[in-house]
Amino acid sequence: MTDQMKNSAATSNIEKVNRTLARRYRSEKMFKTFGIASIALGLLAVVVLFTDIISKGSGAFRLASIQLEVQYDKDVLGLYSTDDVLDSEKLALANFDGVVKDALKNRFPEVTGRTAKRQLYSMASVDSSFVLMRRLADNPKLLGKSETIWLLADDDVDTYYKSLDGTPFTGKLSENQQAWVQELIKDGDIKLEFNSNFFSNGNSSEPELAGIKGAALGSFFTLLITLALSFPIGVAAAIYLEEFAPKNKLTDFIEVNINNLAAVPSIIFGLLGLAIFIGFFGVPRSTAIVGGLVLTLMTLPTIIISSRAAIKAVPPSIREAAIGMGASPMQVVMHHVLPLALPGMLTGSIIGMAQALGETAPLLLIGMVAFVVDIPGSLTDPATVLPVQIYLWADMPERAFIEKTSAAIMVLLGFLIVMNTLAVVLRKRLERRW
Repeated sequence: MTDQMKNSAATSNIEKVNRTLARRYRSEKMFKTFGIASIALGLLAVVVLFTDIISKGSGAFRLASIQLEVQYDKDVLGLYSTDDVLDSEKLALANFDGVVKDALKNRFPEVTGRTAKRQLYSMASVDSSFVLMRRLADNPKLLGKSETIWLLADDDVDTYYKSLDGTPFTGKLSENQQAWVQELIKDGDIKLEFNSNFFSNGNSSEPELAGIKGAALGSFFTLLITLALSFPIGVAAAIYLEEFAPKNKLTDFIEVNINNLAAVPSIIFGLLGLAIFIGFFGVPRSTAIVGGLVLTLMTLPTIIISSRAAIKAVPPSIREAAIGMGASPMQVVMHHVLPLALPGMLTGSIIGMAQALGETAPLLLIGMVAFVVDIPGSLTDPATVLPVQIYLWADMPERAFIEKTSAAIMVLLGFLIVMNTLAVVLRKRLERRW
């Protein structure tokens, strides 16, 4: 082969290498571009989701109130002395609706006709009568006197008033009612206040009175039972399988089934809870205790798998050193393996609890979708949970429940963010390096 031919072959090889390198660099560049685009798309979806939820739900934290001068007229109320006011039975039968209607009639004296009056009376919330009853019960000297007071507006008035900054949403409001709202705005007799009902009330068919306290407490009790059962059982199962169980076909079968259970749809656990806890053991439906038992079944595989991974991560040299110093197998586990694996176990448990907090499907099957107005005070009281409450509100026809739904989602997301942050902090604080 001549020198010229050798040089030509070398040049050809170099060109091939350069083309291969250029193709590789293009592939790497495309891969990075796709990766960045995927992350950007995910972040954009999160931003759009949070923006939509916050923009729709922020209005639920404020509520419109109307200022009225109410007269605690003895004849209207049917109460004629402070003794009548102190009598809870007579007070409950008093005509406070009439007092509210008289206050609205005095505020808009030009309103006449049956239809117009009915529209006028619907401007104030049905809660107004109970507010007046509580005020009179607290201060019987108000009987026969008048006072100026802010009363909650009806949800249609509230929605219309809040929408005036943009495109007004009239909904079911008549032209008369819109004109009365404009008159109230002109006179400064309507305003937005912090909606304490949202955090202090249970569920209600009236949007302005609906709150999340009942669902939040139901979620708390349910998670309390879930944590109390699933964490010790899950950690004990993981320790046994990793440290003490013999390696045979039976333990392999159990491990495979635990891994498979983690991927079982959550509604299957609801069916299991319905058949066993309610059908066989007779646990009351719609209670936090049955909800906690069902979520325990659902959370156990997650805790067992994460706990086993944490135990596996402990170096064998630590076990060997402890055994070499004369420690028993139980002492090795309790004094050395468990403390070192605890951060991973806690992290997995909190993630499992966060997953349980957001679950809806299994709870629907055990009756926690019921309309529960009262605040649960114990584990056996009828209760619902936040995800189910969101599901119920999302199905309501009133426009005001849209913002309630979004606000409840914000609260639920807040809980989930707190729990995940707690998991990260615990892992960082308890983590030991070796």
